[in-house]
Amino acid sequence: MVGLNLVLRASKPHTAGAFFSPSFCRASISNGKRTVSASSPLCTVSLSSSVSASAQSSAPAAPAAVSSGAACASARLLATAPVSSVSSSSLLGSASRPCASRCSPLRVAQRGFAVGVFQRTKPHLNIGTIGHVDHGKTTLTAAITKVLADMGQADFKSYAEIDKSPEEQKRGITINATHVEYETATRHYGHVDCPGHADYVKNMITGAAQMDGAILVVSAYDGPMPQTREHILLSKQVGVPRLVVYLNKMDMVEDQELVELVEMEVRELLSFYDFPGDETPFVKGSALKALNGDTGDYGVKTIQELMQACDDFIPEPERKADLPLIIPVESVLSIPGKGTVATGRVEQGTAKPNEAIEIVGVRDKPLKAQIAALEMFRKTLDDAQAGDQVGCLLKGIKKDDVKRGMVLGAPGYLKTFKKFESDLYVLKEEEGGRKKPFFSHYRPQAFIRTGDMACTITLPETTEMAMPGDRVTCTVELLHPIALHEGLRFALREGGRTVASGIVTKPLADK
Repeated sequence: MVGLNLVLRASKPHTAGAFFSPSFCRASISNGKRTVSASSPLCTVSLSSSVSASAQSSAPAAPAAVSSGAACASARLLATAPVSSVSSSSLLGSASRPCASRCSPLRVAQRGFAVGVFQRTKPHLNIGTIGHVDHGKTTLTAAITKVLADMGQADFKSYAEIDKSPEEQKRGITINATHVEYETATRHYGHVDCPGHADYVKNMITGAAQMDGAILVVSAYDGPMPQTREHILLSKQVGVPRLVVYLNKMDMVEDQELVELVEMEVRELLSFYDFPGDETPFVKGSALKALNGDTGDYGVKTIQELMQACDDFIPEPERKADLPLIIPVESVLSIPGKGTVATGRVEQGTAKPNEAIEIVGVRDKPLKAQIAALEMFRKTLDDAQAGDQVGCLLKGIKKDDVKRGMVLGAPGYLKTFKKFESDLYVLKEEEGGRKKPFFSHYRPQAFIRTGDMACTITLPETTEMAMPGDRVTCTVELLHPIALHEGLRFALREGGRTVASGIVTKPLADK
């Protein structure tokens, strides 16, 4: 028999579905009793029970702070269930089990804001996997976390955890860019797994816009494909400086001459888009074999070679830490009991909790807000620096007030514009662009930072049309105002293809 004592002290009226952050949970065993306590802004819960000598000796001692064990599970369960339905086994038998979905009562708990504190001990870089659909980007991402987890430098993320939405699992493709983290001996990496399917290139652009370097995944069996070319182009357009190539599915290729031809073709493609094709490292392997722990020529050691190539070939970027804050919004979510969280990469400047900011874009006037807290990879940040992929908990802001493509910035720093002058390069057909020219009042979709919207292109009076391969000056008018500045790059897309790339030369104020 296990005796159970329960104490519930409400600091505010109890609300069904109250959220307990795991960082508020504690668990301990002393003198034959196991004690679990948790607190939140809504209430405080503590419980204790007698533990038999045999149970105590076999149960692992709970740490002083439990991020994913019994304390978290018990607190969430008590906050949402009647006392009569709470069993001692559900509260005390899970100190070493994850707090996620294994126990059905925990499904009522929503995603927490942060667990633990991020320790900044190594330079942080953002990289990611790009390439054609089904060439193995997500499998490679999972393999990287698996191999580095075995070395104590990452938490393993399975294929299902990376492609976690029902639609992604049903179709077997990546739709949204997914973020994971890992470390090498010298760096901390934030990794973006980008979608390769042509229908989701807009999400790939959002992911690539945050990268300091990228891993181009090419199937050695299939060779370069349409999205291989387009992803290289878009990576160049959004400012990715270097690529490392992983020739995947080597275990399916019997003819080594075919591999040499594929490598030659990819190098030519990289050089065509102004990447250093001759210098780019190529690693040949099988992501699936590495994920399964194969120690052969195409298994685990190729992942180690790949990460060494990333450390050596992708330069550490110069961060714009001394400039005012800019964070383009990638996604927005609402956490019950916490508030609205906007995620994105810090483009420049630094951010700290309780700092006043403005949310600009889409609206005619900026929206004033305050950063209540910061997280990176579900760990609390004392300050966010340029290059960090962060989540900002926004005080007093509703989820519907913020959209992808908006920008968080220092008060008074960012200006919004609907029109701007630009230098535009129109892609040729062999580059994946249009076959025919376009004229004034052409209406493609403009992709700027993390946002996209319809726009109208106006050519100068002296230019009748823009032919594929032309470089033209033009005026771009957007559907909504967004934060712009001179030198900002953008892409134009129409009908599922990238048709032009450009750079903002002069924002134009409304007359």
